[in-house]
Amino acid sequence: MKSAASAETGTPAGKRATAKKAVTAKKAVTAKKTAASATTATGEKTVAAETTAKQTAAKKTTAKKTTAKKSAAKKTPSKATAAKTTPAEAATSKTAASNTAAPKATPPKKAVSKDESRTAMVRRARRMNRELAEVYPYAHPELDFRNSFELLVATVLSAQTTDLRVNQTTPALFAAYPTPEDMAAADPERLEELIRPTGFFRAKAKSLLGLSKALRDRFDGEVPGRLADLVTLPGVGRKTANVVLGNAFGVPGITVDTHFGRLVRRFGWTGQQDPEKVEAEIAEIFPKSEWTMLSHRVVFHGRRVCHSRKPACGACPIAHDCPSYGEGELDPEKAKKLLKYEMGGQPGQRLRPPADYPGRPAPPLAGR
Repeated sequence: MKSAASAETGTPAGKRATAKKAVTAKKAVTAKKTAASATTATGEKTVAAETTAKQTAAKKTTAKKTTAKKSAAKKTPSKATAAKTTPAEAATSKTAASNTAAPKATPPKKAVSKDESRTAMVRRARRMNRELAEVYPYAHPELDFRNSFELLVATVLSAQTTDLRVNQTTPALFAAYPTPEDMAAADPERLEELIRPTGFFRAKAKSLLGLSKALRDRFDGEVPGRLADLVTLPGVGRKTANVVLGNAFGVPGITVDTHFGRLVRRFGWTGQQDPEKVEAEIAEIFPKSEWTMLSHRVVFHGRRVCHSRKPACGACPIAHDCPSYGEGELDPEKAKKLLKYEMGGQPGQRLRPPADYPGRPAPPLAGR
C-alpha cells in the first residue's frame, strides 16, 4: 500500500510541485555560485586598485623628490657657476682645471665695471698710460732712420710686414739712394729688387718713386713738416704722416696701426674700427703732449705682451686695469714664455736701437 506522499507525487498536481521545487533549488544553487563569483571578482578588483594606488603614490613621491632636488640645485649655484662670476675668475678656474699642478695666476687688483662711466674710463686710460711709461721708458719708433726722408721711406715699406724686415732691407736701399733726388731717378727694376724682402715690392716701388719725385719737384727735395702736405704724397696716409711728424719733427700725433687699434679696443678706450675715428676718440682722452709717446708705448705693449691671438695676461703689468684680462694665458710661468723681444730675452727689431734700449740689436738680413 502506497503512502500519501507517494500518492500525491504520482498525481499530476504532485508532479508539478516536485518540478517546481527542483527549479527553485537549482536557482538557489546558481545564485550562490553567482554571488561567489561576484565576491571573488570584487576582491580581485579591490586588490588591483590598491596596488595601482600604491604605485601611483610611489611615483608621486619620487617626482616630488626629483623636483625638490632640481629646485635645490637651481637655488644653490655650483662651484663652476660661481667661478664664472667675472671673466678673470672664469679663466683662472679653467686654467686650474686643465693643470692643477701649475701655479695660480694672481687675480686683478681692481675690477673694471661693465657700467664704467666716461670719467672713470678716462682716468683708467691715463693711469694705464702712466704705468706703460714705467714699463717702457725706452719706447721709441722701431724703424731705423737717420733723417726724415729715411723715416718716410721706411714707414711706407712697413705696410704688410714687420719693422724688423724693413730694418734689414733699408741699409742697402739707402746706400744706393740716399736722397729724394737719387730715388726719383732710380731704375724701377733695381728699386724693386732692393725692397723685395718687404713684400708687395712692385706697389711699394711705385709709391717710393712717386713720393721721391713729388719731394724733388714740389718741396725742393725736403720732407714737409705739415700733415696736409704729407698726405698728398703717393703712398702716404695719416698713419705714415703722424709717424714722420711725431718722430722727425716733434709734432704730436697718434699713430693708429694694427697693434694700436687692437689694444685700445681691448682696453675699452674706444669701440671704433675706422683708424681715423679711433684717432679722434683717443685724442680726446689724452693731452696732446702725450700722443706720440702714447702711440709708442701701446705698440710696444702689443708686440711684446698683449698679442693678438694669445696675450700673456699672467705677465701683464697693467692687467688690474684691463677689462679684457683673462682672454689670454693666466699662468705666470706659461705667460712669461709668450713674451717677445727684449721682454722675452730676444733681440729687438732695430739693427741700430737707441742707446737706452735694454735689449740686443736685431741681426742683419742673411746674404746682405
